[in-house]
This record gives sequence, C-alpha cells and structure tokens, in this order.
Amino acid sequence: MCGRYTVLPKAKGDSKAAKLLAKSLKETHYNAAPSQNLPVVTNTQPDILQFFSWGLQPFWAKDVKSVKRAINARAETLAEKTSFRNLLKSKRCLVPADGFFEWQVTSQGKVPYRILLQDEATFSFAGLWDEWLDKSTGEILHTYTIITTSANELVKPIHNRMPVMLSPEAEELWLDEHESKEELLKLLQPYDADKMKTYPVSPLVNAAQNNVPDVINSL
Repeated sequence: MCGRYTVLPKAKGDSKAAKLLAKSLKETHYNAAPSQNLPVVTNTQPDILQFFSWGLQPFWAKDVKSVKRAINARAETLAEKTSFRNLLKSKRCLVPADGFFEWQVTSQGKVPYRILLQDEATFSFAGLWDEWLDKSTGEILHTYTIITTSANELVKPIHNRMPVMLSPEAEELWLDEHESKEELLKLLQPYDADKMKTYPVSPLVNAAQNNVPDVINSL
C-alpha cells in the first residue's frame, strides 16, 4: 500500500519527473495524502506537469459517492480488472515523488518510516489516471491511482507492499504509446533495495494537515 508520500520542489536527479518538477512545482508536499491535487505526468501530455486528485474516480461512476476512490492498484491484478486493464492501455502516468511513508506494526503501536533513494533523488511511481464528467455541472474531475507491488528486502520488515518506483529509463517506457501490455507489466517490479534507504519519522505524518518540514525529519 502507499497512503502518503513527499514531493519537494527542489528536485534532484536526472529523471523526467525531476526535470519537470524543477520547472513547474512551487508548493512543497511534505505529507501528500489522498484527495489532494498533486503533480502527475500523463502519457497524453508527457512534457508538462498536471495536477490531479489522488484517488481514482472511474469514468463510469454515477456520482462522486457511488464508488470508493482507489488510491492504489495492485500490479498483480491490473490485467484482470476491467477498469484498470483499460487504463493500462491508454491512461498511464508518472507520479513524481522523492519518498514515501509506511507504518511498521510494533508492540508499542505503529511506527512511521520514510523510504527514499540512497541519493535522495526524485523519482516516479507508476500510476494510472482517468477523467470523470459531473453531468450536473459539466466539470471534469481528473484523478489517479498509484500502482503497488510486493515489498523488497528493505521495505518488507516495515510493510508487505510498496509502490512501483520507476527508474529514468522505465519512466520513458511507461509513457510510451507503443509499448505492449506485456512489456508494461514487466516494469511493475519491486525497486532495487540496495539503492534505497529508510528511517523512522515523527507521528506528525499521521495527520494529513501536518504539511511541515518536521514530518520528514529523522527521529
């Protein structure tokens, strides 16, 4: 699962996400949470940063309350579920980030950890997006979900799932209109644990309204 992450304007690294964030992102997201409007890069407009609401609202939903918006989609079942299978073909996106949070269950309660790359560079989660038309107002709602996979050796002691993190090369393939379904699915693997690190953070992250630097400080 992935329920919180960070997106900082001072993007680092050579990823497509980093380059677009450096140009366009003004607001700092120390504690990005579901339902917020957050930056994405879509396969239909791969050269600009857009802001979509986190939590997928499928185009076929009757109204905003008729379905539970999916913040995550399991990589293992993407090709089986109709709503995700169709989006895999035509509506893929990059979700820029520089870290994410997971909670480890302990005898003293849940302990939050921030998980990021060793060099603290900006990367992308693999995502899917959709647009939903509000027939009563004519407003179009753009939303997205983050794809998850099994945890690697670094994350496993904290949680059994992790978001799919894409290398700069995989970012380009994920947005490529000509990639086959089989090739796209091959990208949805756990990231190399040796290139990542983690540290415990303050329980401040538990409340989405806490969008402050202290959220990402190590305990």
